Amino acid sequence: MRVPAKPPLEGLKRSLDKHRARTGRLPRDGFLRESFALPRAQARDKAREWLERWPKQAYWTEIESWCERPGDMIEFTMRRLPSAD
Repeated sequence: MRVPAKPPLEGLKRSLDKHRARTGRLPRDGFLRESFALPRAQARDKAREWLERWPKQAYWTEIESWCERPGDMIEFTMRRLPSAD
């Protein structure tokens, strides 16, 4: 009995490369990120909640980026390490 040949992988490789180029993923640096768009007071509360739940000293928690949107909305991204080793 004959063993079937392995399928060509060129099509799969092209498809993966195209998908990766399209999504523009950030490099894997080990941080977990979550983005929010909240009114100013709620944005402060959410940032405070993250910093209390995952202290900066252990998880390197920080506000990675933020910007002010119309209507007193704050759009921001929080990042932290997944564990405090």
